[in-house]
Amino acid sequence: MRRDKDEDDLQEEDIGVARPVQIVVADEEEHSFSLQEEVLERLLLQEEVQDLQVVVVSVAGAFRKGKSFLLDFMLRYMYRKSFGSWIGCGDEPLTGFKWRGGCERETTGILAWSEVFVVEKPDGSKVAVLLIDTQGAFDSQSTIKDCATLFALSTMTSSVQVYNLSQNIQEDDLQHLQLFTEYGRLAMEEVCKKPFQTLMFLIRDWSYPYEHPYGLEGGRNFLEKRLHQNQHEELQNVRKHIHSCFSNIECFLLPHPGLKVATNPRFDGRLSDIDEDFKKQLVNLVPTLLSPENLVEKEIGGVKITCRELLHYFKAYMKIYQGEELPHPKSMLQATAEANNLAAVAGAKDVYNKSMEQICGGDKPYISPTELERRHVELRQASVRHFRSVKKMGGEDFCRRYQEQLEVELDEAYTNFSKHNDGKNIFYAARTPATLFAVMFVMYVVSLVTGFVGISSVATLCNLVMGVALTALCVWAYVKYSGEFREVGGVIDQVAETLWEQVSNWVLISLTIFSVVI
Repeated sequence: MRRDKDEDDLQEEDIGVARPVQIVVADEEEHSFSLQEEVLERLLLQEEVQDLQVVVVSVAGAFRKGKSFLLDFMLRYMYRKSFGSWIGCGDEPLTGFKWRGGCERETTGILAWSEVFVVEKPDGSKVAVLLIDTQGAFDSQSTIKDCATLFALSTMTSSVQVYNLSQNIQEDDLQHLQLFTEYGRLAMEEVCKKPFQTLMFLIRDWSYPYEHPYGLEGGRNFLEKRLHQNQHEELQNVRKHIHSCFSNIECFLLPHPGLKVATNPRFDGRLSDIDEDFKKQLVNLVPTLLSPENLVEKEIGGVKITCRELLHYFKAYMKIYQGEELPHPKSMLQATAEANNLAAVAGAKDVYNKSMEQICGGDKPYISPTELERRHVELRQASVRHFRSVKKMGGEDFCRRYQEQLEVELDEAYTNFSKHNDGKNIFYAARTPATLFAVMFVMYVVSLVTGFVGISSVATLCNLVMGVALTALCVWAYVKYSGEFREVGGVIDQVAETLWEQVSNWVLISLTIFSVVI
């Protein structure tokens, strides 16, 4: 059933229908998660966004608290922000991420909107914006491991994490956040940087506007009181953890949307059923997160990453969730360092491959092997320098392994470029038939001479070798013409090349000795 759903996702993407797509699938029986790599690749490797720096806005928190409902207003803003009133008219249903009323969970795993938005910032640069919806935490079917895994994964891959809470910030909310961000504390010790970026506490159904008014300013004042550290040591440690993990922490106080929203089973998101205070604050909240001047690009290790690189990080992070137990946060750091280095290797290889394509690519003429090797050495050094110039996590010894891997892959790439270049040499392509013709000619002459002088056994042997060479030539010609039995053709090429080299070396040595004697 799940596989059919994923195939439907891909088919709908093919026809250009924007919709939520599952990028992390939850296995409820095994309490494990798997990455839908094909879906994520289709999402992040689109030609127009793959090399753009990425902004990832994720909403996470307890289940049945309106996360998907909020994300649909974000979608409405992204599609209509160029219009005067993006929030829409009163009788328009709310569409996008699937949501509904009730007490049972709706979203499972992690979903992303299938359209990655390209936004131009005030400085003229373009970024890709990805909206992420996560399974609600602490429902009756999820273990603590499940909740921690999903929250940690969404926080590790997002540039803005919206922590969706109801009515207040309670101490258990902060303690859960401490659990989920333990990786951040350890990562900070390793790289001397805060590992996560922006955390926004979104307090839904705020009922105390007389103490702290709705909106961002009231939220900041409220958050300052909640996170102050003049308390018991245990409570202080929770707050120190949170401050040490996030570069920026904000809070927004959002009023209740109204009784019609909460109690009407047929509510479909029409603004006419939502209280005015909620709509007013929603108009302030969404641009705070998504307006071009407020967008926050995803950074890892202080370096802004692209959609292509985000794919590497998703794959690396998911590897650590394959075991039965929640991994030690240190292994998350190792996964981050691995993805960071793999992205650097991919970037350095791309520099090398593009340069070599300009030298001996498909439409370029044949270049001498000596010149090609010289250019390879220069570009190999430039590629390694590019790799070393990228900021990477994991330390010198860890990065050295990836540099060695890069050097091996560059040498393999050079071998392929060299073979491709040799294939353009008409004399190289004719080496096999020329060698076989030469063998037949020599055998024919020797056969005539030995037959004339009466050494019939040698003549017979020469005729046999000549027949074998002729048969090999015919087989080789058929292989090249039809493309079948390529392995046989490869063996004939290899034998002919060996024979050519041996005879060439013998002739060269003979000429050298002769010139010395003369």
